[in-house]
Amino acid sequence: MRARCPAAGGAKITPALVTAMKIRSLLLRLVALGCVAALPALNAQDAKKGRGPGGGGGRGMMSAEQRIERLEEAVGKLTDAQKAKIKDIYAKTSEKMQALSDDERREKGMELMRDSGRAVRAVLTEEQQKKYDEMMAQMGQGRGGPGGGGGRKGGN
Repeated sequence: MRARCPAAGGAKITPALVTAMKIRSLLLRLVALGCVAALPALNAQDAKKGRGPGGGGGRGMMSAEQRIERLEEAVGKLTDAQKAKIKDIYAKTSEKMQALSDDERREKGMELMRDSGRAVRAVLTEEQQKKYDEMMAQMGQGRGGPGGGGGRKGGN
């Protein structure tokens, strides 16, 4: 009497069934290996697009376009002229940040970000500035801890 396979609905275990199971197991292993092998390439693509931890400035920062999108969600529709000015502000700030060493970045980074915030705020309309101030206040509250948001509230 031949053994029966409960996983196959009680079917008899035949050499063909064993071969099919081995092939299925091999295919699953190959797919899993392919997924693991593809991860570094996918992460590299994310970094190039500014989506991953290394994208948009190399330290988890969003790209200028992503920051503008987020700003627009918070303050309302921005004109093309506003977007261009703000993108320029973000680009200059990013260049200055990248030029700093890690130690300098700790010392001067917050000051650069505050200056950037003030410059962005100056580009906005009065109504947008109110919404911007609210957004910055919420960000400051969410940071907590010593220096959490320290003085970034609208760049006043």
